[in-house]
Amino acid sequence: MAIFRSLTTHPQRRFLFTAAGLYLLWWLGYEQVIRPDGRLGQVLSAGVARAAAWSLQVVGFAAAAASTTPTTVTMHGQPAVLVGDPCNGLALYALFTGFVLAYPGSRRRKAWFIPLGIGAVYLLNVLRVALLALNHTYWYHTVAFNHHYTFSFVAYAAILILWRLWVQQERSPTMAYAAA
Repeated sequence: MAIFRSLTTHPQRRFLFTAAGLYLLWWLGYEQVIRPDGRLGQVLSAGVARAAAWSLQVVGFAAAAASTTPTTVTMHGQPAVLVGDPCNGLALYALFTGFVLAYPGSRRRKAWFIPLGIGAVYLLNVLRVALLALNHTYWYHTVAFNHHYTFSFVAYAAILILWRLWVQQERSPTMAYAAA
């Protein structure tokens, strides 16, 4: 018990201990339940594909989510992007949520900041898939690079910015006073 108390009394240790525990819970839950079942991944992937196709349609492109494979975005009737489980955003939502939960802050602020952040990451992922569909259609030779590097950098940079907003607001003297 003394070891647990010493791990949780120092703020940085408490953060690392909490983050490690949340990661372990995520890993066990994902690897043992969510991924083998496959339904959540399929729903998220199809939702991102539909939203990306819709956003492309709104700005005038001939895009759709394929009727036979709803996780595929088509351009002019041809497959352009397949949204697989690694690209549906679930891991990013978990990463973002885990950090906010592990970092000190009021539960009330976490209750609105986490859904807001997940929504922002979701919209960014939809934009990423839409841009990859355009990339595949008009600049095919750069798809692999943009998928693996450009859009990964942008996604993780956005999450870091959201985390920074969380940390700055929690450290703000006016926020500390308002939470008291």
